Amino acid sequence: MEEKGKILIIDDNEDVLFALNLLLEPYMEKIKVTTQPTRIKHFMETFQPDVILLDMNFCRDAISGQEGFDYLEEILSIDPKAIVIFMTAYSDTEKAVRAIKAGATDFISKPWEKEKLLATLFSAVKLSKSRKEVDRLQEQVTALRNDASLPELIGESPAMRKVKDTIFRLSDTDANILILGENGTGKDLVARMLKHFSPRATEAFVTIDLGSIPEQLFESELFGYEKGAFTDAHKSKPGRMEMASGGTLFLDEIGNLSLPMQAKLLTALEKRQIVRLGAVEPVHIDVRLICATNAQLLDKVHEGSFRQDLLYRINTIELHIPPLRERGEDIILLAQHFLDTYNRKYHKSITGLNREARNKLLKYAWPGNVRELQHILERAVILSENHILRPEDFLLPKQKGQARDFDDEELNLEKLERRAIERALRQSGGNYSLAAEMLGITRFALYRKIDKLNL
Repeated sequence: MEEKGKILIIDDNEDVLFALNLLLEPYMEKIKVTTQPTRIKHFMETFQPDVILLDMNFCRDAISGQEGFDYLEEILSIDPKAIVIFMTAYSDTEKAVRAIKAGATDFISKPWEKEKLLATLFSAVKLSKSRKEVDRLQEQVTALRNDASLPELIGESPAMRKVKDTIFRLSDTDANILILGENGTGKDLVARMLKHFSPRATEAFVTIDLGSIPEQLFESELFGYEKGAFTDAHKSKPGRMEMASGGTLFLDEIGNLSLPMQAKLLTALEKRQIVRLGAVEPVHIDVRLICATNAQLLDKVHEGSFRQDLLYRINTIELHIPPLRERGEDIILLAQHFLDTYNRKYHKSITGLNREARNKLLKYAWPGNVRELQHILERAVILSENHILRPEDFLLPKQKGQARDFDDEELNLEKLERRAIERALRQSGGNYSLAAEMLGITRFALYRKIDKLNL
């Protein structure tokens, strides 16, 4: 089915305008006609035609077509990409060549042949819409290049300053990066900042959450497929790696990837090419890979559930995101940020948190990290009827299995050691290296104590 468009017809013969309007009405979206070429600017601004059908001769005795060329010049001065088709009863090769050189898209003789006229107009409409789509895409690219806004990574604690400093130091590199951290710490936000401060800042940023995609769909999502590759493949579709070519591919929760899929991913990264499902010819790709996980991949390598060669491939640089409980006053900075956000969203005017509310937030362990804090603040803003948030506005859940704090009456060394190790492992999110550092012992000493205490 041919694409319809808006047509502006300019001719000093009302019979011609009537005939063209009658002929084209079933085939076009909208039609405007006028005998007054002086109104060209008005129609271009108000009607915004896809195609302009312009007569070359506006004086009954004129055959030179000069008036048409003058009006063509006016049209192109308003819109250099306008699609203009000339019409004249006095056509010749020389005049047609001159029209094309002057900027006309095509040339139609009077009297016209219906099929030829329609074919010319359909092609012109298609060309017009293609140009507009190209302009729209170029505007998006330009807007992206000129966008000075940054993803917000809020925090001034030493741990977060270290993360920010690492991001800036990586700004000139294309190295693959592995982001480690507990759920809710903002690994996706860090990935976007890495992309923003990179040589590929203006290129594509494609994400895929490996934890939410069934294994049977992983290959088609990552590599794409050809029409007919499987029952529901009604048309070809590029995969995420192909769409990210030239830009950045972010694989979230890569620790959930099965061994067979790990092998396929590794092959694609090493060969820098993929093969769509149902295809024979490979597609070359050029992606910068950023991965994230809350799993201890080195432990999974030792267990045999994660390929060591893939780990080497994806972690040229490791970036550790600290849990919220280790970020001190960042908790209050983030709480104020979320307060401001939800004040705007829910049209509230809460000014801040009182001292008791701040202390309550600082003492909580935040197992859900920044994501949990965000949800807690949203609920508080929605339900609070005060101008300042108080402790009772924050309904923090009791944490199951949370070890009680040591007291003066507990002197059993084995119990103290067990609780200290459990607490360090909990606060480090299961990171043995970090837990050992918190306890002031080596990682190997920690392994021995865990084995001794049957933890």
